[in-house]
Amino acid sequence: MKSPLETPGWLWEVLGTPPRPEGSAFSLRDQEFVVRDGIPRVRRLISQAQAQTSETFGFKWKKRDTFDSGASLARMREWLVERYGNLAAAPWLAEHGEQPLLIDAGCGAGMSGLELLGPLVPRLHYLGVDVSEAVDVARQRFHERGLHGAFLQADISDLPLPEGSVDLIFSEGVLHHTNSTEGALKSLARLLKPGGRFMFYVYRRKGPLREFTDDHIREKLQAMSSEEAWRAMEPLTQLGISLGELDAEIEIPAPIDLLGIPAGRINVQRLFYWHVAKAFYRPDLTFDEMNHINFDWYAPANAHRQSPEEVRAWCAEAGLEVEREVVEDAGITVIARKCRSDKKIGRES
Repeated sequence: MKSPLETPGWLWEVLGTPPRPEGSAFSLRDQEFVVRDGIPRVRRLISQAQAQTSETFGFKWKKRDTFDSGASLARMREWLVERYGNLAAAPWLAEHGEQPLLIDAGCGAGMSGLELLGPLVPRLHYLGVDVSEAVDVARQRFHERGLHGAFLQADISDLPLPEGSVDLIFSEGVLHHTNSTEGALKSLARLLKPGGRFMFYVYRRKGPLREFTDDHIREKLQAMSSEEAWRAMEPLTQLGISLGELDAEIEIPAPIDLLGIPAGRINVQRLFYWHVAKAFYRPDLTFDEMNHINFDWYAPANAHRQSPEEVRAWCAEAGLEVEREVVEDAGITVIARKCRSDKKIGRES
């Protein structure tokens, strides 16, 4: 029986190259790759911001005790199903045939992929791609569950796959961590077959106070190592816990349009969270799990925010028809289908 740690033969077929042994270097679509620990990894230099983002997420996802508890995974699973629905029961799944190729674009440690797609993985050719060494953690977590997948360390904005070769793309909270959310979306969309589906979540632009604070904190963290940034986030995480444990509400009598704050009754921690700074609180999570969530938001150099109108326009330009859209304060979730027409996919100028 094939070990889940082995690179499956179908990955080499998808990449259009013969199987490569450990340590070998090879070229693929003008990119240089090397096989290390059984995973093909791009050798091309990436932008400074993307390199920092890669290092940050590699650090974060190796801290498994900060996201791998039952409570943390249950929270993630609940939130994913609320936004995407139960994909295992999706009526459109049969349209993609047996063993469709699914790219988990920016798989990280496989947390979102396993929680949303876990029951589907045996029915898929699952390809987890990440710019960071989190792919090693993802492969190990798949192995622990006895699931088979393939993994690739590469930039999701420039994947070495033929256009029109992919059935499904899943990208949960990743497109905004590239150099350009729009560019990443359109680059990945070109890989979809006609009728293929793109499932993704991106950050939404928030009110002026929160946007200012987010940019200010993120800029401060750029001069720090990942470990230093992790520690720097801890007082903010503690403040979020203190506000949450206060369990107090206030009434905002009229909308404060200048700051984008609506009228109504709101929990004090939620008011601070949505309109001042991200200081996550949930009583069933540990301090480190909450710090992980705050670090995830603030530490990456690349963390673009966008409006629903922008996302809809990018989808239309990419030849994607939106089938499901969930717009929240935090972000925008979309399931879109690649048009079966000759309409050209928009490209960034």
